[in-house]
Amino acid sequence: MIPEKIEKILELARWAPSGDNTQPWRFEIVSESHFVIHGYDTRDWCVYDLDGHASQIAIGTLVENIAIAASDLGLRAEFRRQRDQPETTPTIDVKLIGDVGIARDPLVDFLRHRVTQRRPLSTMPLTPVQKQRLEDSVGPEYSVTWIEGAANRWRLARLLSRSAKIRLTIPEAYEVHRQIIEWNTQTSDDRIPDKAAGLDPVGLKLMRWAMASWSRVDFLNRYLAGTWLPRLQLDLLPGFFCGAHFLISAREVPKSVDDFLDAGRAIQRFWLTTAQQGLQFQPEMTPLIFSRFSELGIVFTEKSAARRLANELSEQLASLFGNNPNRAVFMGRIGAGGSPRSRSTRRPLRELVLNQ
Repeated sequence: MIPEKIEKILELARWAPSGDNTQPWRFEIVSESHFVIHGYDTRDWCVYDLDGHASQIAIGTLVENIAIAASDLGLRAEFRRQRDQPETTPTIDVKLIGDVGIARDPLVDFLRHRVTQRRPLSTMPLTPVQKQRLEDSVGPEYSVTWIEGAANRWRLARLLSRSAKIRLTIPEAYEVHRQIIEWNTQTSDDRIPDKAAGLDPVGLKLMRWAMASWSRVDFLNRYLAGTWLPRLQLDLLPGFFCGAHFLISAREVPKSVDDFLDAGRAIQRFWLTTAQQGLQFQPEMTPLIFSRFSELGIVFTEKSAARRLANELSEQLASLFGNNPNRAVFMGRIGAGGSPRSRSTRRPLRELVLNQ
């Protein structure tokens, strides 16, 4: 049995976002007011999880969700990472403490409703008030850089399209995509449903046919310009049709597991504040990831053309945002629009608790 207050908190907290809906966490119940987060990263199979940082950020969003959900019960959550555990498996003790002075966090109402919208949004600019609230949400250790206006949005859309060309033409990414898409469904509790991908019916049929084997993908890319349709629908159009793009940067270059956990907490407050203001949101992390491979000199793919393109991405990002790219922790787009009809859900709590 899961203690009632822990169950209530984790039922909300499990809606934290994670790359490709991997949910890299499990829970161990210790007592009525103490549980452990057993985190893990996906660097051993996911090309997008460079040094486990994407998973560490995801676990940070979970930590923030727990703190927010606990406030709904008048509890303060205290977190302590177990230092004797390897960085590939961040392990965090969580203790719940009654606190009469704690206020209910208004973001608790948006924990279940925060979503990713991959389709085009309104180009109506964000208001100064909206931007200020979002900037305030990340706290003093982080800053937000905005890319706005038609010309700059188009520049960013083209950059995203170039990044997508890497994503769609390397076998290392194909293996990830093959595992994380669930076909013919509106929702998925452990993957991304195909109908949430952002493609129209023709694009979905083509993608499903191609994803049956790498040889099909490679054939389309070599002889039939196979990347153009998904890049148009998933990158160019959404990249232009939005209110703004943003980059969240840390004041200091993040280096440790704790730095990336803290970044995840700030990112989650930004994302939840987006939902609170009735706006839609989509992460745009692959340019940061591929440019980071380039900066570190890591050979992330056998495809030399993709490695050259990653070098160009690094230069283009620096030109667009004009700050130290090593401080960047998250990138995305935002704008007004309807909620997606299809979305990733989450594993039931009973599948996430280890010692029921």
